[in-house]
Amino acid sequence: MTMPIPNRPVILTGDRPTGPLHLGHYVGSLKNRVSLQTSHRQFLLVADCQALTDNAHDPDKVRHNVLEVVLDYLAVGIDPALTTICLQSSLPALAELTQLYLNLVTVARLERNPTVKAEIALRGFGRDIPAGFLCYPVAQAADITAFKAEVVPVGEDQVPMIEQTVEIVRRINRQVGRQVLPEPRALIPTVGRLPGIDGKAKMSKSQGNAIGLSASSEDIRAAVHAMYTDPGHLRVADPGQVEGNAVFTYLDAFGDRQEVAALKARYRQGGLGDMVVKRRLEEILQELIAPFRERRRHLADDPVFVLNILRRGTETAREVTDAVLDDVRRSFGVFTFV
Repeated sequence: MTMPIPNRPVILTGDRPTGPLHLGHYVGSLKNRVSLQTSHRQFLLVADCQALTDNAHDPDKVRHNVLEVVLDYLAVGIDPALTTICLQSSLPALAELTQLYLNLVTVARLERNPTVKAEIALRGFGRDIPAGFLCYPVAQAADITAFKAEVVPVGEDQVPMIEQTVEIVRRINRQVGRQVLPEPRALIPTVGRLPGIDGKAKMSKSQGNAIGLSASSEDIRAAVHAMYTDPGHLRVADPGQVEGNAVFTYLDAFGDRQEVAALKARYRQGGLGDMVVKRRLEEILQELIAPFRERRRHLADDPVFVLNILRRGTETAREVTDAVLDDVRRSFGVFTFV
């Protein structure tokens, strides 16, 4: 096992447990988390409270998927000896920090947040926005600052959330006249968001256009064969378009750079069929996912072992977040008996 580096900068990341994770999560964050856990003190938050902001009608879905998400973490190589995996709802300091921070943010500011606006439109809330959903950026600021995280890996669309956290941190530090909390910075992955197999911008389990990290070999084959390519590439001899072609987007994310460049050149020129390219992508994905699937199957046979990892990580995280809450409460001048 690789030993962690002493005095590592703190990194916080996590996922909402609304379903098993997929290749979009792997490209967007999980792969990065595995590599960062030796160079950073990494906390991985299973954000079940945030999942309830738009799933309060189905709490069983959230509760069931807590274990599913932790299984995916461990299957892809997250090491609980290096990364603290913790459960949001079992960290009471996060709720109190959210309550304190809500006094520093206006409703108008929350409604201007580009990420929140986009998500409201996606879900069709109109003006019937759950208050918990609208306040999501403040809850996320509480999560980040409760660990004094310096680095937060996010997709580019989530950068406004980090910016709002920085605003809150600066206001607290300015009010007290010293640095109570560090300003976090966003870490954006070099590979962009992975599209769905249907070519839509977002891969989503609910839309049926995702490839799960525990997908069977048959599911992988079916997904790749159904994958969106170039609708104008009707014959093998026709020149094909690589841009917007989901197969090549996946090859860019998972394939060898030189091999993919050669395939692109042949496809653009004409003479390379879609099925040849799809078969190569399938080989790559089968090789990538097979060990994840096997490790996950083995871990799922012992759910008590997995839940104990989550329990121990949450206990560690509670000590950290309670200490930070004490600092923030003092900065607010909140009376305490402790």
